[in-house]
Amino acid sequence: MQGIRSTVRIGLVTLLCISLAGCTARYRTHGYVPSEDELQQIVPGVDTRATVEDLIGVPSTSGTLNDSGFYYIESDVRHFAWKEPEVVDREVLAITFDSGGVVENIERYGLEDGQVVPLARRITRSGDGDISFIRKLFGNIGGINAADFFN
Repeated sequence: MQGIRSTVRIGLVTLLCISLAGCTARYRTHGYVPSEDELQQIVPGVDTRATVEDLIGVPSTSGTLNDSGFYYIESDVRHFAWKEPEVVDREVLAITFDSGGVVENIERYGLEDGQVVPLARRITRSGDGDISFIRKLFGNIGGINAADFFN
């Protein structure tokens, strides 16, 4: 009887330790931002898009309007138990170029510089109800008057 109790206690303690170990926070890093040493190699007014890619790598994303710049983005995300993942740190490195493709400026932004943008789903509804395309097509056949074409 004494052996069963000690085995149950050891089992409960082991189960408790395993469940507590499962509730530790995990941190994951997504993306890439070059180090300060690598950025020192870039000279504004001298380096171009090609030399920036050669020196520090291809960016995470680039500007869509007139190829305005390169953006290197790195995020640290905390995963904890059943909770939704939370972004605890984010760094954005923006390298802007002039119209000739030469480096104009290098800026860093953090999580505190960001703004929350609410996304809304908007659906444009038509006012015809459940009338299908075929019904609309055949419904217009009787509405044509020959006199309208000759006047």
